[in-house]
Amino acid sequence: MAGRLTPPPLGLYVHLPWCVQKCPYCDFNAHALRGDLPEFEYVDALLRDAEQLTREWTPGPVQSLFIGGGTPSLFSPEAIARLLAGLRQTLTLTPGMEITLEANPGTVDASRFEGFLRAGVNRLSIGAQSFSSRCLQALGRIHDGAGSIDAIQAARQAGFERINVDLMHGLPGQTVEEAIYDVDTALSLAVGHLSYYQLTLEPGTPFHYRPPVLPDDDELSEIEAACADRIAAAGLHRHEISAWARPREECRHNVNYWRFGDYLAVGAGAHGKLTFTDGRILRYRLVHLPRQYLALAGTPASVAEQHPVPQDELPLEYLMNALRLTDGAPVQEALERTGLGWEAFADGVAEARRRGWLRRDPERLAPTEDGQRYLNDLLGLFMSDGGGEQWTS
Repeated sequence: MAGRLTPPPLGLYVHLPWCVQKCPYCDFNAHALRGDLPEFEYVDALLRDAEQLTREWTPGPVQSLFIGGGTPSLFSPEAIARLLAGLRQTLTLTPGMEITLEANPGTVDASRFEGFLRAGVNRLSIGAQSFSSRCLQALGRIHDGAGSIDAIQAARQAGFERINVDLMHGLPGQTVEEAIYDVDTALSLAVGHLSYYQLTLEPGTPFHYRPPVLPDDDELSEIEAACADRIAAAGLHRHEISAWARPREECRHNVNYWRFGDYLAVGAGAHGKLTFTDGRILRYRLVHLPRQYLALAGTPASVAEQHPVPQDELPLEYLMNALRLTDGAPVQEALERTGLGWEAFADGVAEARRRGWLRRDPERLAPTEDGQRYLNDLLGLFMSDGGGEQWTS
């Protein structure tokens, strides 16, 4: 077991699992809505569970909140207001903290955005994915390109100052020109944060069983290089493998994940991580199915699985997060947040530096460009079985 630990900053993740329909590439715990949305019943279940988990683990003050899904914007502003008010009664929420809600075009309008803002949400993550109607249809999305633009503009008009846009590349049949159009459109809307990631065919999804025709490796490289240049030229910096931001617009909640911070989680299938002063670092998962969660929330049975992270897995657990950041993290932080001595990292770090995957900086653990490109192989050097396998990040 690691030595005594000081718990790191704490975030709160809330999972709202329903969508209008589930996209064929999605491997999240998302469920197509059948019948009426039980939004207030589910909010009450979330609040019962937050109270139960607080009684069991007594977490510290919450410094960021992320409401993800599913499609959280299916929930009414009234339901979100009830959720946030209840959380403030149960947990210590830091005044003025970042509160993000995921929203999908096709489920929002200006009045709904205004209601979310009044409820206390101060940051939106809009799942545009593309501004090409052809690409969106290939992805199984319920909105078109104009709907993506309308949603971002409506959010801005409603008063939201902090907006992230999710964009994907490597889409079925996507050309370099279409990918550039997507990025240029997002930049023209003056977004402060851009999540830009490649479509992957995840096991268990319809796309995995019936793969669409995707751009080949040469086309992907051309797309990534051309779009990265345009994003950087617009004044956004790449602070994480798939995230770009204007100065001070980084998602604080996600950065806490990458810095091996803690996060309390409520909602069907949600995953949490908590650090205790006795040296334990606990990961847990809540029951997966929404109806099962509704029945069990507020009781210890809502926790489907929990386990302390084994000490020999802590270097990998830490680095698979921290090395997603382009600047990595301080060596001292790695030791403080794992409770380990430098010897637990030393051999892997030496080999990674020899291969040119980590910068030769004695104060930081930071990936080189090659380290980012071969991150799976880099992380394999820290696997407790001695490495050799690839880790999927």
